[in-house]
Amino acid sequence: MFLLLFFLSIVIDMSLDAYLTLGLFIATIGCLIRYQTRTVPIFGGVLLLLVAFNLVSQQQLLSSIANPGLITLILLVFCSFALEKTRLLKILASKVIVQSYRSTWLRLFGVTAICSAVLNNTAVVATLLSPVRNNPHHVASKLLLPLSYAAILGGSLTLIGTSTNLIVNSLFIDTVGYSLGFFSFTAIGLMLVVGCGLVLFVCSRWLPHIETDQRSTAEYFIDAEIVEGSELIGRSVEQNGLRHLESLFLIEVVRKRNLISPVAPSEVLQLGDRLIFSGDITKVLQLSQFSGLALFSEQNGLLSSNLSEVVVRPESVLVGKTLKAAGFRALFDAAVVAIRRDGANLSGKLGEVTLCAGDFLVLAVGEDFKNRRNIAKNFIFISGVEPESRINGAKSWLSIGGFIATVALSAVGLIGLLEGMLLFLGVLVFSKCVTVNELMRRFPTGIWLIVSSAILLSHALVNSGVVEQLTTWLNAGVDKDHVYLGLIIIYIATWLMTELVTNNAAAALMFPVAYSVALGFGVDILPFVMTVAFAASGSFISPYGYQTNLMVFSAGQYKLSHFVQLGLPVSITYALIVLTMVPIFFPF
Repeated sequence: MFLLLFFLSIVIDMSLDAYLTLGLFIATIGCLIRYQTRTVPIFGGVLLLLVAFNLVSQQQLLSSIANPGLITLILLVFCSFALEKTRLLKILASKVIVQSYRSTWLRLFGVTAICSAVLNNTAVVATLLSPVRNNPHHVASKLLLPLSYAAILGGSLTLIGTSTNLIVNSLFIDTVGYSLGFFSFTAIGLMLVVGCGLVLFVCSRWLPHIETDQRSTAEYFIDAEIVEGSELIGRSVEQNGLRHLESLFLIEVVRKRNLISPVAPSEVLQLGDRLIFSGDITKVLQLSQFSGLALFSEQNGLLSSNLSEVVVRPESVLVGKTLKAAGFRALFDAAVVAIRRDGANLSGKLGEVTLCAGDFLVLAVGEDFKNRRNIAKNFIFISGVEPESRINGAKSWLSIGGFIATVALSAVGLIGLLEGMLLFLGVLVFSKCVTVNELMRRFPTGIWLIVSSAILLSHALVNSGVVEQLTTWLNAGVDKDHVYLGLIIIYIATWLMTELVTNNAAAALMFPVAYSVALGFGVDILPFVMTVAFAASGSFISPYGYQTNLMVFSAGQYKLSHFVQLGLPVSITYALIVLTMVPIFFPF
């Protein structure tokens, strides 16, 4: 409503192009609020209409598509994929859960925040989700919401911590011609992590105590042998992370005809040991992620060994459709075995269930499943997907070390982030840490289209004179002493869009508004740019504004009221820190 009233006040004496551009801008916001799961098609339509009405030039179209900040974002997605294929996050996850709730909470918060500062926070939460859900000491509902919030806060620490920061940086580069610094967000980000973390820790006592649904599932015995060269040899069960597998339990170790049962966490594993697991066969593919652990179950030709667990993304084409209407088998070469929503197993005719964002699906996948390019666009992978693509040994160290080195060199200014990521990606491809097919499947089409359209819309606002008109109106009708009030309004508007739509869409649409307001006040645009970036990441009240919230919403069996109860004090603290510190670190 604010944006509508704001723009209605400047419509006098505008050209036809200005009316078209302004109308398109307002319509985009309305469509995003009305059709929250159709962000990408909406932005795609905006791009086509801008071109169709000749509101932008051909040069502006090409420069928007090939924006340096946008290319950097895509390269970062590709390079972080290699890191996700290593066991780094799995190893860290195995160290998080301990008997003390306070220690577990602090470890979980710290590990998640640090990892999210440089890694894709969706991947971080997906990796930690299983150990938290299946830990033997604490109910998952006491930990999963803090896990998501920690990922959001950690993403605010660096330029590459979240796609929101990178989207804002792409728009900033297009506007001023240079990039934000790698550590531009760090000072305020640290205050957010500490301040909001303290509030979150205190308020976590109000988290619901929801016992996990313990419905019986078919239990299978699964045996695996430790072979030559395995990284498991000489390390204890606990050190190898074998105590916190999802729905799989190590019940016996067979060593030279001797049976060890029960298996102590301190038991050191040896070459030739046979590990006997019991649990849900749909989770057996987790064992493929351990180097040198040969599965015997595969020799038996178990049909269940090709099952994978996924979460339906908010932007998935499946949302609002039944499996039959969507043509699920033809789309993904997979069949849905089971659906779980908000912790409840749905039964009956699965083909007639209308799918929702956040639904958990167990898929029986075909041979062509991993080659489909639409998989990553529709699902967040939880477990059991493409374990053969995991990398170990030298490739693992190359991926981890190369990523850290590239980010470090970029952070100190020895090499540009774009150039560094491009060179590192070349190393990953030539060393076969990633393949071209994998990269094609992981291409972030949605983000690319959103950012390209947003940059193009910014050009249209300038071309049509809307920005100039807004600047003139602010210069003539607004007291310059009210610049801080303008900053507050920009924060609130961006935050509301984040909660109502998504963080990426909020950042993309609010940037040109913030830029125009800064010009109107005649001040530096940087405080307004940083406010948009931080506000767009401040989604704590809605489970739909941020992907990590959506992931834990279903896994923890939460209700919307739980997000409001815990997220409101965190959101208020977050806003106070941002609005207090941005003018200090980035003066007007």
